[in-house]
Amino acid sequence: MTTKRSYGQYCGLARALDVVSSRWSLLIVRELLGGPARYGRLQAGLPGISTNLLAERLRELEDVGVISRQLDAESNGVAYALTPWGSELRGPIAALVNWSTPLMVSGPQGDVFQAHWLVVALESLLGDKRSEVPAIAGVAVDDTTVTVRVDESGTHITVDADSQPDTVLRADPQVVLGMATRLLPIELAIAAGDLEGDKDDLVAVFG
Repeated sequence: MTTKRSYGQYCGLARALDVVSSRWSLLIVRELLGGPARYGRLQAGLPGISTNLLAERLRELEDVGVISRQLDAESNGVAYALTPWGSELRGPIAALVNWSTPLMVSGPQGDVFQAHWLVVALESLLGDKRSEVPAIAGVAVDDTTVTVRVDESGTHITVDADSQPDTVLRADPQVVLGMATRLLPIELAIAAGDLEGDKDDLVAVFG
């Protein structure tokens, strides 16, 4: 399976890069890890991409079998979704998010940020965490609250505007990410933000 541009190497890494190394491709996958999305939502979640380039990347990813089109039940329009094979990119993306930690220490430095990106980031950074006693806490950036539940089966991340946990830390994204990477002590994260609820819930989830 080849794309228009190829490294021409019989190597798993080279062939994987043939498919997903084009600019924006993995970020499109990031947007679809949370579920199917229509074209407009994808474009809104990818600030800086042009309409023509998004259409081109979607076509390329569909041609190689990473994504597929399906009917959006709410609008009867077209939605894009990861195929089962495309969903297997969750692991490599999580590895890249974890690897990026030194690059994130300096903060946004003018780069745009959207709160829903925290879902993939927190899944990646906290994914190996387990707890026999379930713990729930939320982090809020801008107007979005991300709920993190840790139990014996693992870490579960949700964004639900109608249901928020009792404990929520409102903070800038670099504070939340610093806490999730354990580079920023929880006490300092609380001092830099605004905690509503019980500190022990936050410690149970992020400690």
